[in-house]
Amino acid sequence: QVQLVESGGGLVQIGGSLRLSCTASRSIFSFKRVAWYRQAPGKERELVASMTAGGETDYAESVKGRFTISKDRANTAYLQMSSLKTEDTAVYYCAAALGAVALWGQGTEVIVSS
Repeated sequence: QVQLVESGGGLVQIGGSLRLSCTASRSIFSFKRVAWYRQAPGKERELVASMTAGGETDYAESVKGRFTISKDRANTAYLQMSSLKTEDTAVYYCAAALGAVALWGQGTEVIVSS
C-alpha cells in the first residue's frame, strides 16, 4: 500500500518561513501529479500548489510568489513557504495521483501567529 507522510508543520511568526515535506513509500516520479492542499478551520479544502511528473507547476493566486513546490530525485516532494501570513494557517495535506487513484497524507498543521 502506497503511503504519503507529511512533516515540517509547526508554529511560525508572520513573515516567517517553513518547508513542508511529503515522503512517499515509492519513487515520487511514479506519480503523474503531486499536490499540496490546505484546509483552514471552518473552510473547505483548497488546492495550494501542484506539480506534474514533467515538472509543470501551478499555484493558487493567494500563494503565488511566496510558495514553491518541488521534488527531489527520490521519494519526497516539498512545499517551501515564505512570507507567511495569518491566513496561511491551516492543515496542509499532500496528495498524489497514482494512475486513477488519489492518495492523501494525514496532514501537517501550520499555525502562523503574530
